[in-house]
Amino acid sequence: MRIIALSTLRTFWENHPDARQSLQAWYEDARHALWKSPADIKAVYRNASILANNRAVFNIKGNDYRLIVAIHYQLGIIYIRFVGNHKDYDRIDATIV
Repeated sequence: MRIIALSTLRTFWENHPDARQSLQAWYEDARHALWKSPADIKAVYRNASILANNRAVFNIKGNDYRLIVAIHYQLGIIYIRFVGNHKDYDRIDATIV
């Protein structure tokens, strides 16, 4: 999968070094993935939440952080939409961010 934008993840892990390893691991997994449907994500990430508007939410670093992505399955593109802690996550609408 092509991931847009790694810079969002990098900025986050520079400010939250404890998330770096988990975000880098997710990035490598996603980069090599061939997700064609939400079922493909759930097969690897059982705790991922599949939302409306082709959004998926991943728990990062033992659920300390949340990562929201928008996925264009046919084109094989993942758009990073949000990464943050639970408090920040609770303030947004994950289906439209």
